[in-house]
Amino acid sequence: MKKSELVFVPSPGVGHLVPAVEIAKLMVNRDDRLSITVLVMKHPPLDTKINEYIKSVSASISDHIRFVYLPSEEQTNSGINFLSLFIESQKPHVKNVVSKLVQSESSSESPQLAGFVVGMFCTTMIDVADEFGVPSYIFFASSAVALSLMLYMQALNDEKNVDTTEFKDSDAEFMLPGIINPVPAKVLPSVVFNKDWHPIYFGNARRFKEAEGIMINTFLELESHVINVFSDGKTPPLYPIGPILNLKGDGHDVGSAETNKNKDIMEWLDGQPPSSVVFLCFGSMGSFGEEQVKEIACALEQSGYRFLWSLRQPPPKGKMGFPSDYASPEEALPIGFLDRMAEIGKVIGWAPQVAILSHPAIGGFVSHCGWNSILESLWFGVPIAAWPLFSEQQLNAFEMMIELGLAVEIKMDYRKDFRAENEMVVSGDIIEKGIRSVMEQDSEIRKKVKAMSEVSKKALLDGGSSHSSIGRLIEDVLNHMK
Repeated sequence: MKKSELVFVPSPGVGHLVPAVEIAKLMVNRDDRLSITVLVMKHPPLDTKINEYIKSVSASISDHIRFVYLPSEEQTNSGINFLSLFIESQKPHVKNVVSKLVQSESSSESPQLAGFVVGMFCTTMIDVADEFGVPSYIFFASSAVALSLMLYMQALNDEKNVDTTEFKDSDAEFMLPGIINPVPAKVLPSVVFNKDWHPIYFGNARRFKEAEGIMINTFLELESHVINVFSDGKTPPLYPIGPILNLKGDGHDVGSAETNKNKDIMEWLDGQPPSSVVFLCFGSMGSFGEEQVKEIACALEQSGYRFLWSLRQPPPKGKMGFPSDYASPEEALPIGFLDRMAEIGKVIGWAPQVAILSHPAIGGFVSHCGWNSILESLWFGVPIAAWPLFSEQQLNAFEMMIELGLAVEIKMDYRKDFRAENEMVVSGDIIEKGIRSVMEQDSEIRKKVKAMSEVSKKALLDGGSSHSSIGRLIEDVLNHMK
């Protein structure tokens, strides 16, 4: 049988590219009949870490995987639709690359195009796959609950003509398919309440149904109720293939400034007792204003726990962008805080999260509840204190706390507005209570997280649920070519 080529088109940004590459690695390692071309979209406002990441994995990656950078487009639109317009502008480039792949198929050595794997925000690329007469598969980088909500809200909008913006600040509750507890409107993603985002949110959800299957970064044992709902034939088959994690973390050249910072962090952790340190980190987009930073500092000082705090400086007011490291963090902290905490705490900038969570000194994780961070914390058996900021993070926090009992609360319905002048400030007392709760050594939640850690690892082993799901996916892809 001729070899089969899959074309991966991940959504822009390193947060979508990394799990896509990890899936590609899993698939080609499982079956040498497969080769994969990953098409990389570069959009400077979204991510500057893409080159760094690809450079770090290229040395160790299989020769069955190759990267192709798509040409950069000059992007003048900076409004809400910039992402969908940017992805649309990439279609001719994708078509051009795939045309060259298909032309080379005449060689007996060249693989045959088997299909596209497109990111959850790149469903417009289904059009390109259709032109080549091959199936499309969606890679959904978040949870099964987030997928359930997306399809539920799209059905409310399209089939029942419900204006979902009316749920903003309401006490409405929803019974989502596969969810046991009613989901309050206050934990829904902001896109549900903002009409400007509906073409993107609902538009992508509509197109999911055109795919041959949906690959999702979760595992059956974690979200079984929701996953089983999708076997009703109304949606394409679901392939739970997670947890898909980049356990090597971010690669840096030996001797670089980042490597030296990481070494300093890990050496500090080496000197701390097991499970004694609470780690605070809020993802690549997470940062707080001065007043909130001082409340966090107060909570840490009052709690008395050892801590490692990734403190980032917000982008300029009113501008959407990535946080950066402080030149001198003391300017944002209470006077004398670093001196008083020198023996028990460490304030850092950007954090090598995987390396930190895997360290035995870490006992709890104050997190924004991004899905990748949740999967990492479960993998390493570290309980979370939930403090979501935006996107689907409030829903993730609800699922972990209320539905599954795998996290404690700091502020489940906290919502960060990039342009707000007076953002909600969570008091030090509430933060301290969350820290004490997540650091409790013999809690039920800690035991449940440790048990789920074992289950998450078994899912990927031979005979595990995700291992079987990946096998089924590969067979379905290859059978389509017969």
